[in-house]
Order: sequence, then structure tokens, then C-alpha cells
Amino acid sequence: MTNKLWFQVGVGVILVLVIIRLFIEVQAIFDPLFIIAQTIFVPLLLGGVLFYLSRPLLRLLEKRNFPRWSGVLIVLLLIILVFYLLYAMIGPMVSKQVNSLVDNAPAIIEDVEDYGMYWFNQRDRLPDSIEEQLNGLQGKMGEWAGNIGSWVLAFLGSLISGIVTLVLVPFFLIYLLLDHDKFAPFIAKFFKGERKTWIRKTLSDIDATLQAYIQGQLFVSFLVGIMLLIGYLIIDLDYALLLALIGMATNVIPFLGPYLAVIPAIIIALVQDPIMAVYVMIIMLVAQQIESNLITPNVMGNALDVHPLTVITLILAAGNIAGLWGIILAIPVYGVIKTIVSNIYARRQDIRETATKEV
Repeated sequence: MTNKLWFQVGVGVILVLVIIRLFIEVQAIFDPLFIIAQTIFVPLLLGGVLFYLSRPLLRLLEKRNFPRWSGVLIVLLLIILVFYLLYAMIGPMVSKQVNSLVDNAPAIIEDVEDYGMYWFNQRDRLPDSIEEQLNGLQGKMGEWAGNIGSWVLAFLGSLISGIVTLVLVPFFLIYLLLDHDKFAPFIAKFFKGERKTWIRKTLSDIDATLQAYIQGQLFVSFLVGIMLLIGYLIIDLDYALLLALIGMATNVIPFLGPYLAVIPAIIIALVQDPIMAVYVMIIMLVAQQIESNLITPNVMGNALDVHPLTVITLILAAGNIAGLWGIILAIPVYGVIKTIVSNIYARRQDIRETATKEV
């Protein structure tokens, strides 16, 4: 019975649950490690994203007989140049739109409040259940208004933390570019024979999965941002570039990204002209249909091959467990786990076929 797969999986699950339980009991001992992990998590994540974006260029330079250190230096200079050109081209326009939005924020808030009060005044004509929800929402809006000060302080704290993070990102990127090919041999040296070969293949497959997801997702987000910008410019929406950049940034969040991106665009459209809100929703719908049916299948292919229902389930579960970061990382983590499980299954099949041939 111990050789049965279901028995081994059951024992493995029980051991994992026991380890998690013991870990929870002695969690205080690991608090310093949690603090260190939280400190380096975001810089390491951003450094990893830049690493997967820039590694193809590094490999190209190495094929041209450039030494590793010179290739890394060229990659860093090109990254700096790209960010500088982006800042020079769109920085002034974004800054102008942000300043204009800040200056017009009181008027926008007043207009939004007028829309809200109009609907609140119509609540007597609505069913009782909806009326109760509107009354509750009105109370929450008062609480939110009272918390604006704390939100501003939290934003400033996050801004300072973000600046520190940006300072650390280049260091992680440099070490990843210099020593990335040492990780797999370091892990594989603890194993021998066919198991060592399997470990190296699994690590290579994980690396390919992460590369396909990161490069594909960022490219898709870039194209979505371009489509939104074109659509917003066509309908002459205020703050078109800023709203398109928001749409580009939020598109990295699976499933929820488009809904988060359309909210500020609809608010601006309602203030500018109520009919513009309909145009914004049409533009977002068209962009998402093009992205989901044309761009993503051709750009990312079957890199992860995750069913939409699985995506929704993962996002909801990860959001409840780890918040925003859980939502962002749920799909790539699932892809890594799926790759590992697929390799384990293939390994077991090979062992079973080999045993059958020997018999």
C-alpha cells in the first residue's frame, strides 16, 4: 500500500499540515525573518521582472563574445536610457495632467457628490433592499471622508518606502544578471544520477514558465494601454494619457485589472459629459475583447494554459489570503506549482515504464 500514489500523496498532505501547524505555534521565533523577507520582497520582485525582461539581451551580447560583466553594464545603461527617454517623452505630459487633476480635484469631488446625492434622493422610488444599501453607503462615505487625512499620511509613507525600494532594485538586478546561471547547479549538486537530471529539467521548466508569463503579461499590458490611449484620444477624454497609464498598470492584475482601470476613467467621463462614460465603457470592452481573444493567445500562447474559472478561483482565494500581492502573484505561482506537478507526474511515468520494461 505504501507504493500507491494516493497513499503517498495523503502522507505528504498530512506532513505539510503538521509542519504548518508547528510553524504557527513557533511563529514568534521567525518574526525577524518575516521582517527581512518583507523588506526585500518588493525590490527582489521588481528586480526579477527586470531580469526576465533584460536577460534575452544579455544572452545576445554573450553570443557576440561580450564578457558577462560588460554585458550586464550595457544592459543597465540601456535600461537607464529607456527610462530616461520615457520620462523625457511622456513625463512632462503626465506631470501636466496630474497637476491639472489635482487642481480640479475639488470640482470633480463636488460633481461626484452631486451625482451621488441625486441617486440618494431617488432612493424612495427604489426597492427597500436597495434603499437600505444606499443608506449604508451614505454612512460609509462619511466615514471615508473622515479618513482622508490618514489616507494621505499612509500614501506619503508608501511613497517614501517606494523610493527606498527603487534604490534597492538595481542591486538585485545586477546580482541576478551576474549569477543567475549558478542557481540550478547549486540546487542540483545535492542530488545524484537521474534525480539530478530531473531537478535541473524542472528548474529549467519553471524558469521558462516565469519568463513566458512575465514577458507576455507586460507586453499585453503595454498593448492594452496603447489601445486605451487611442480610444480616449478619439473621444477627447480629459487626462487620456494618465488614465491609459493607469489601465496599463492595472492590467497586470488578472481578471480584476480592467475593472479597476475603468473606474477612474468613468468618474472623469461623468464629470466631463455623462455620455462619455458610455464611450469609456465601450472602449474598455473593445480593448478587453481584443486582448483576450487576439493578443493574449498569440503573445502568451499556452505558457500557463489556465482555465478562466481557475483564474477567478485563484484570484479570490489569493486576495483573501494575501491581499493585492496575492492577486498579482496568484497566477504565476500557480504556473510554477503546475510545472512542478507536471514534472513529478512525468518522472513517475518514466519510472513506471522503466520498471515495466525490466520485468
